[in-house]
Amino acid sequence: MSVKTFPLSREELEALTELYPTPFYLYDERGIRENARAILRAFTAFPGFKEHFAVKALPNPFVLRILAEEGFGADCSSAPELLLAEMAGLRGEDIMFSSNETPAGEYRIARRLAAVINLDDFTHIEFLQKEAGIPELISCRYNPGPLKSGNAIIGRPEEAKYGFTREQLFDGYPLLRAKGAKRFGLHTMVASNELSLDYHIETGRMIFALAAEIKAKTGVRIEFVNLGGGVGIPYKPEDKALDYQELSKGLEEAYRSIVIPAGLAPLGVRIEWGRTVTGPYGWLVSRALHTKHIYRDYIGLDASMADLMRPALYGAYHHITVAGKENAPAGECYDVVGSLCENNDKFAVRRKLPRIDPGDLVIIHDAGAHGRAMGFNYNGKLRCGELLLRSGGDVMQIRRAETAEDYFATLDMRALADFETEIKNEPAGLKKAEMGNC
Repeated sequence: MSVKTFPLSREELEALTELYPTPFYLYDERGIRENARAILRAFTAFPGFKEHFAVKALPNPFVLRILAEEGFGADCSSAPELLLAEMAGLRGEDIMFSSNETPAGEYRIARRLAAVINLDDFTHIEFLQKEAGIPELISCRYNPGPLKSGNAIIGRPEEAKYGFTREQLFDGYPLLRAKGAKRFGLHTMVASNELSLDYHIETGRMIFALAAEIKAKTGVRIEFVNLGGGVGIPYKPEDKALDYQELSKGLEEAYRSIVIPAGLAPLGVRIEWGRTVTGPYGWLVSRALHTKHIYRDYIGLDASMADLMRPALYGAYHHITVAGKENAPAGECYDVVGSLCENNDKFAVRRKLPRIDPGDLVIIHDAGAHGRAMGFNYNGKLRCGELLLRSGGDVMQIRRAETAEDYFATLDMRALADFETEIKNEPAGLKKAEMGNC
């Protein structure tokens, strides 16, 4: 069982909303730091261990800086994510650049930062050489296809667009060596939000064995393996969190039985966890605006799926509590919804909750990863801001809420003015003729 808590009392939260109106995300610096330290402690047995935080989970340089201070690197998949890592003071081998269908300009930014480029496809070898050059250290992403099962979120590996096949790896590493690469990594990513300990240990065994086979067949020695991300968090109270120490112990056993006999030791071990690092330490705070009673009972919030789309996209569960009513009986059954013109704009469906009244503060838990990052502007919705609860108890704004000016900022207003002038100056007869041809 996981206990769902919130770091502020109702009174403290109400006071905070006077400064920062809802909705907003709140992240707990102390919780993130303590969790980061627990992850690093768990994997101290592995040589060259590195956690590259998945920037896509929470792309904010304040949070990236906190994690960098704790010894984490960054896993990036686009030019802006590379630039965010740079803002956080990261460069070189602290950054893994794992992208797909990659534009040349993004490879060039990765090369400027001396990031570890993790190639997604065999054909990218020639493309990278032409556009940015082959670096001395390079990694390749493996897709095991039918040899490995996926899960509900990421799907089956053989249906995924990512990575090299086994045969392509055996051809790819010698080709990269011939083109000047001298150091090599091996990466895989086969699950998302997976809480099964055995699944992750099996992934480790698979990638250790593949590194050994690559050495035996090609003579290329893999310097490090990256086991990817995909570790889940207990979104539901009845879920059990994955035990970092137990995972590390299982991977150590696999390392001893596979890596050492193959003569690959010391083999560096890297991961790119995102969700499990920050997910439990972020909350979407919203205020109840309306109640509605038709065929179901509804609670309407001032947040919408434009702020948190996981429930609409995946049917994902996020626990919900009401500030000041944490211990009240869950005697009502609600659909908790936003104001978007989409019927799947729901944070919860037929959820048992305490009575919620307009004005109540509603807290959506485990939103510290893939929450604000997946926001969007459909219906002209403006994405909410982000706040950081510092370790000392103060709260600082680390991203302001969007404004209407932000929404319109990318429009070419000069072109719009010219367009309007052009329409006004068109002869009336031409306008009628054009309309008649519609």
